[in-house]
Amino acid sequence: MTDNANSMWGGRFAAGPDAIMEAINASIGFDRRLAGQDIEGSRAHAAMLAATGIIKPSDAETIREGLLTVLSEIETGTFQFSTALEDIHMNVEARLKDLIGEPAGRLHTGRSRNDQVALDFRMWVRDQCDGAIMGIEALQKALLSQAEAGADWVMPGFTHLQTAQPVTWGHHMMAYVEMLGRDASRFSDARARMNESPLGAAALAGTSFPIDREMTAKALGFDRPAANSLDAVADRDFALEYLSASTICAMHLSRFAEELVIWSSAQFSFVVMSDRFSTGSSIMPQKKNPDAAELVRAKIGRILGATVGLFTVMKGLPLTYSKDMQEDKEQVFDAADSLMLALAAMEGMVRDMRANEGPLRIAAASGFSTATDLADWLVREAGLPFRDAHHVTGRLVAMAEKQGCDLPDLTLDQMKSAHDAITEGVFDVLGVDNSVRSRTSYGGTAPDQVRAQIKRWKERLV
Repeated sequence: MTDNANSMWGGRFAAGPDAIMEAINASIGFDRRLAGQDIEGSRAHAAMLAATGIIKPSDAETIREGLLTVLSEIETGTFQFSTALEDIHMNVEARLKDLIGEPAGRLHTGRSRNDQVALDFRMWVRDQCDGAIMGIEALQKALLSQAEAGADWVMPGFTHLQTAQPVTWGHHMMAYVEMLGRDASRFSDARARMNESPLGAAALAGTSFPIDREMTAKALGFDRPAANSLDAVADRDFALEYLSASTICAMHLSRFAEELVIWSSAQFSFVVMSDRFSTGSSIMPQKKNPDAAELVRAKIGRILGATVGLFTVMKGLPLTYSKDMQEDKEQVFDAADSLMLALAAMEGMVRDMRANEGPLRIAAASGFSTATDLADWLVREAGLPFRDAHHVTGRLVAMAEKQGCDLPDLTLDQMKSAHDAITEGVFDVLGVDNSVRSRTSYGGTAPDQVRAQIKRWKERLV
């Protein structure tokens, strides 16, 4: 029965249970991405061991030089990774022993693979927070350029994807600048919380060696060492926070990507997407497909999936370390790659796209988009309660709809038939330009307000 069971696995696991165990246990296939952080952490640890007298300075120097050689081999692609050695930590240590001999065995004094992997992964995720913030700010700058170019271009604002009120192109672009600003702040907040060093927690209880955890924390750019050794090795909150922030950011990118897909269609023609971020059809020569936007729209699925996956891995684990936690990295790596690619693609699309002022203006005036301006005028100038003004405006919309025209096309007499307090002055608020110029409340769509927000963000993003 055992032979038959093993035969299910085919040639890959022909060697039997030992090969299966090696395959499920090894992580070097993906955690090799932590090589730079692993070697940086080991160099800091070796320097600390020498400074505290735990190892000889000469051994520390030999270890430092050996680690630099290992790093060079990895960066140049000459390093031979071994699945039998399980992970990046053992691969580096084994190669270090080949290079420098007996001193390599002293490097692991006062630490464990548990705090080592917690350190490496935390440093890697910290770097990803920095990268995400840079990517977000690049996209924000591209949006600012679009907003500045069209600060007073009118377009329809939508609710329920139905024309609601006129807004400006610049105002719409600035909405995404604000969203992305919150995304950047989430990555910044997460980075600040994760900036505690687990190195020196050892397996779970700390160590009896007189290590200096403040020294290694400072050398590696942390604010402080983690205060509880159990929590230090068991914690993956930093990865969960990073994934949560990534999911929200990807959701924002997906919403914008959906708008670009809609706006670039022939039915809307609000924007023209660059050929660099579009593809043609294999059968329909007239087609120009917004494939980059569609793929950005889809990235939320992978990133959200990674977030749910890691929460599921962590939810039932007792303190401290369990091998389940080896499943923390691949999904974070994939989510980070997906987010950075989505940010870069969106930044390129925004920089290259061209907004069509004409179709935007035509659409802004459609669908009785200035009806609210008419109601507001009735409140402000004729003294009607808003609910009454809303009713009068509804009657005028119905009248215009029946005649196949827009509100500004009705005559004054027709207007007065709905309410005799209406005067010629009502026509001053019915044009789309008048409408957007009137929205001067803080954060409103008036071009002066939009330019003020552009100025604020340009100063912030210098």
